[in-house]
Amino acid sequence: MKEALREKVEGALRGLLDEAGDEGELPDFALEVPRQKDHGDYSCNAAMMLAKRLRRKPRDIAENLKARIGAADGLVASLDVAGPGFLNITLAESGWQGLLHEIISAGTGYGQSRSAEAAAAGRGDARPKVQVEFVSANPTGPLSTGHGRQGILGDCIARLLEATGWNVTREYYFNDGGRQMRVLGDSVKARYLESLGLAAKPPPAALADPEKAWVEEVDGLPVAFPADGYQGEYISDIAAALSEQEGDSLVDEPGDGRFRDEAQRVIFEEIERTLTRIGIVFDVYYNERSLYDEGKLDETIRDLREAGLVYDAEGAVWFKATARGLDRDRVVIKSSGEPTYLLPDIAYHREKFRRGFDRVIDVQGADHIEQFPFVREATDVLGVDGDRVELVLHQFVTITSDGERVKQSTRKATFVTIDELVDDVGPDVFRFFMIERKPDGHLDFDLDLAKDKNWRKNPAYYVQYAHARTHGIERKAAEQGVAMPGANGFDASRLGLQEEIELVKKLATFPEVVIRAAEGREPHHIAYYLREVAGLWNPYLQDGSRHRVLSEDAELSAARLGLALAIRNVLASGLGLLGISAPERM
Repeated sequence: MKEALREKVEGALRGLLDEAGDEGELPDFALEVPRQKDHGDYSCNAAMMLAKRLRRKPRDIAENLKARIGAADGLVASLDVAGPGFLNITLAESGWQGLLHEIISAGTGYGQSRSAEAAAAGRGDARPKVQVEFVSANPTGPLSTGHGRQGILGDCIARLLEATGWNVTREYYFNDGGRQMRVLGDSVKARYLESLGLAAKPPPAALADPEKAWVEEVDGLPVAFPADGYQGEYISDIAAALSEQEGDSLVDEPGDGRFRDEAQRVIFEEIERTLTRIGIVFDVYYNERSLYDEGKLDETIRDLREAGLVYDAEGAVWFKATARGLDRDRVVIKSSGEPTYLLPDIAYHREKFRRGFDRVIDVQGADHIEQFPFVREATDVLGVDGDRVELVLHQFVTITSDGERVKQSTRKATFVTIDELVDDVGPDVFRFFMIERKPDGHLDFDLDLAKDKNWRKNPAYYVQYAHARTHGIERKAAEQGVAMPGANGFDASRLGLQEEIELVKKLATFPEVVIRAAEGREPHHIAYYLREVAGLWNPYLQDGSRHRVLSEDAELSAARLGLALAIRNVLASGLGLLGISAPERM
């Protein structure tokens, strides 16, 4: 409907400009839904955008456009000039009603299109390639609720991009190097020795620096344990399994060896199971260690040095970020010779573009905001347009129960895991609650509401129930020997009630919502939209005396069944974009 109206306005503009002898391009006017319903279905600012160009008053131009658009072949019911020169346009009911046939014909594909963003980044008719990297949690423990929010956000962004014309690769950066993995191995070894009743000998670094390790008493024996070691029960479980399998044969094995490797294997298998459980499947797991093994870090340092953006100072190697307009320089290789996180991040991002992606989107927690500008500037120096690297940040998650915030500590593993939440509320509710807030806003996960099975209270169930009711209507129709109509098997003009027109108008905006959510990387728009559709449909069905779907009026019944089908398609499509099931029964 909107596109058809836009074509009519563009035609009127072209005629007006031609008459004025202006062969220039049409203005990029807005066609938006007004906040006030009495201002019509759409408001257009085209007249005001031409005032200076044509040296005429905006209202005079608007009156001219009004005359040229007219009824627009039956599309427009009324057109008014308002304010300084806005065109307030009300579409004919027949146009809205006819849209139902299009929605039913498209099925769950309704709402999918090629966005202007995808077209601009495209390769002719081919879909542009975008990599969405998300989760990428170090395999040091179970996935927390923060990882859950990031996972659902990244997956939904990927789904939206696919629906709007992108060729999407979902990628997990498998960080299996660096200090945290050594700490993980040392933590497991300490618990392994503890399980054998042995005391670990503090490493030399711990003896030289008491803050490197702390000593606890276990059955009267001192056990050296990393000060920032991983203390969760899962560490003890891994250690106990090694003790059972290997006995005391690993006593002299360093923590950064078999212990680290086994912990990494066990934990990452759990991470994969958790992600699969909430509907996330990655196309690529990229191994950080490969950057070391293939010499990518050395190559990156060499190229940055050749560009004059790397220097040596205080025994370390620095990225000269101030030369790129940033507020300070950053260490990329420590005085110990160990790379900081920044160096492999830079090398990894260059490799992303070497693999042929047109755009790269990093979905990360708010604590990564400081790192990103340095990665983008360095990538830009290395021959990749930094503007093609995009960061989507999300804020943290807190969990409340009985009105109180659940206290959590990642290091001590007292946090609530994804699996624990999914056990309580199920994957669909988990996904809906994780995506219904704007990414850059704090998310308060109300556990009591999420566990509530009442569809009127729980927003996820409220939307799913609206979809399930369309199937309930179909089952009831079948019991009465009434078949669901095909796309053109009903007279949509029978849907003349205002609430029915409002429902169709809401369905008409779905493609725009999908594009806005995709281009803004904001899947919460889909969740809001689905709640709005359900908020019109559920009350409509509750008023059975006025909105009885199946009645003795066969034509009206067919039209309302068609409306139910259209609503089903939109709800199923929207739920699919959020990775949530669309149940037939509840």
